[in-house]
Amino acid sequence: MSEIILDDLRIKAESLQQEWILTGDKQLRKVIIDFKVTSDDYHQVTTKLYENDFTVKIPEENLQLQASISKYSTSINNLYHEGEVGDYHLELIEKTN
Repeated sequence: MSEIILDDLRIKAESLQQEWILTGDKQLRKVIIDFKVTSDDYHQVTTKLYENDFTVKIPEENLQLQASISKYSTSINNLYHEGEVGDYHLELIEKTN
């Protein structure tokens, strides 16, 4: 299981992929992650995702970049019930300067 850090939020990714996309004349990195969110972590995770723009770190690859959300989905919209777990899918695109 890989770890990704969005600002100060550490996420254990069940799946972590990277690809390059061409935008105009620039190649930008796209980071795609799938991860679980428990009812205990729901508020912290969703509050962070609402910020939309992040410093993204992937420690095992010694990678850091500025990125924003391009796609986001979840298997459940409300994790306020004790013991529930949702599947999250997040796609981040590197920001251009």
